[in-house]
Amino acid sequence: MSQSQTISIPTNGGAFDAYLARPAQAGPAPGVVVIQEIFGVNPNIKGVADWLAGEGYCALALDLFWRLERNVSITDPDDAELEKAFGLMTAFDQEAGVGDIQTAIDFLRADKDLCTGKVGTLGFCLGGKMAYLSATGTDADANIGYYGVGIQDMLDEAKKISAPLVLHMAGQDEFVPPEAQAAVHAGLDAHAQVSIFDYPEQDHGFTREGGMHFDAAATASAHARSLETLAGALR
Repeated sequence: MSQSQTISIPTNGGAFDAYLARPAQAGPAPGVVVIQEIFGVNPNIKGVADWLAGEGYCALALDLFWRLERNVSITDPDDAELEKAFGLMTAFDQEAGVGDIQTAIDFLRADKDLCTGKVGTLGFCLGGKMAYLSATGTDADANIGYYGVGIQDMLDEAKKISAPLVLHMAGQDEFVPPEAQAAVHAGLDAHAQVSIFDYPEQDHGFTREGGMHFDAAATASAHARSLETLAGALR
């Protein structure tokens, strides 16, 4: 059984909250910064952190939207909540977000009782894009993005990638159309550090348990690949 708590982490301009899930076994563990979707650090994202803790990682899900609104947690969004979530994503400062992710990485590494010093990132949707930007703009030891949006517009940053990056792409993703997926493949397939896995029949959010596009088999496949990457880079 993992152990979890909400903590506060100081950073430029204030402090953000984060959900910390630790493995049941004592001693330091490799770290994973979990990066939220547009719905905030909701029960689903906390569940991802708990899953990683169960796999032996110290998982930290940070509140990316804290400068706009603290502790957003949207589940089963209605039209008004969807509008709010997309509004937060539009207003979100990506550069500041990358800085917060680096702060979260540094926080884990600084606590020798908590973390071994090896830290990766893993994110979904907006968090998938931020995992890509973590690969280009932080010193994380590995980065994993699920159905990241907008990556096709940031491919010129790929030259900065120096640690393993895994991208899981949903073939039927309404937010990442076929031409965008083709551009990501064209820009990244030859990169020695990048692995892209395609799920041709899946739609955006296919790993979100309880979501309309959730697919258990595809989720199991994607998570197994993620765990293999994390084990290779962090253990």
